[in-house]
Amino acid sequence: MKIFVAGATGVLGRRAVSQFVAAGAEVTGVARTQEKAVELRDLGATPVEVSLFDPDGLTAAIAGHEVVCNLATAIPTGDRVATRSAWNANHAIRRDGARNLVDAAIHAGADRYIQESISFVYADGADEYLDESAPVDPTWITQSALAAEGEAARFAGHGGAGVALRFGVFYGPDSAHTIEAIGAARSGLFPIPGPAGAYMSSVTTDDAASAVVAALGAPSGVYNVADRPLRRSELAAALSEALGTAPLRLSAEGADLPEDFAMMLRSQRVTSQLFATLTGWQPRFPSAWEGWRFVVDELRQRPVA
Repeated sequence: MKIFVAGATGVLGRRAVSQFVAAGAEVTGVARTQEKAVELRDLGATPVEVSLFDPDGLTAAIAGHEVVCNLATAIPTGDRVATRSAWNANHAIRRDGARNLVDAAIHAGADRYIQESISFVYADGADEYLDESAPVDPTWITQSALAAEGEAARFAGHGGAGVALRFGVFYGPDSAHTIEAIGAARSGLFPIPGPAGAYMSSVTTDDAASAVVAALGAPSGVYNVADRPLRRSELAAALSEALGTAPLRLSAEGADLPEDFAMMLRSQRVTSQLFATLTGWQPRFPSAWEGWRFVVDELRQRPVA
């Protein structure tokens, strides 16, 4: 099987590429620098330098591939998160980049297209479990994820399998957002705003990557991918336990949070049962209680620069 991966050098992409190669696939990954190209070769993949906004270049690069994966994102970090313009690159990837990839995949006669998406698109569900039929309520930040899902559906409309994966919040030892969260926790603060009793869905980057591989066997459709959702108070306790700190202070419930970030305050108790049933996927870490222990242990074992 020949698989083309956009976003191959990101925290999710690197893991997916490695698992695809381990499964015996021939993988081509997008690399924007020579350094990234070396990383992909070390993983056993073939790097290609092409822009998601170059339709002709993508058509040439994707020719001969049976599967196309769009795992590319450009989520801003730090203070830039609050700046609208900082999100433009991510919107462009999910709208224009996804459209160009699907056009190229259709032209290549690919059999399957897999698109990264996010569970933040759901409306507040209180204590109810949210399956894929639950109402969505996108904000300015999350609406481009639905556009990307629409591209996967367009691919399916041309006769292939189009799969969109609505991931919970990623966390992993090499994630910038995870490093920021741990830094805040070491100062006594759980950095994710929202009511203490509201649910949040998350997934380690390792488990997210295994879901991408499992999606090779999924029928066309949109699927949730997350571990067991916890209330924010439980998430804070799981992180403090992993770090061995005193109980963390929860962030304010978001009185000053811009409307663009309204999804951060919602209760989203997402269930991945459909995806698990159809593909056999199960997270290695059942919930953040186990996941945060793994992530913190991994970071402690890394050499200090």
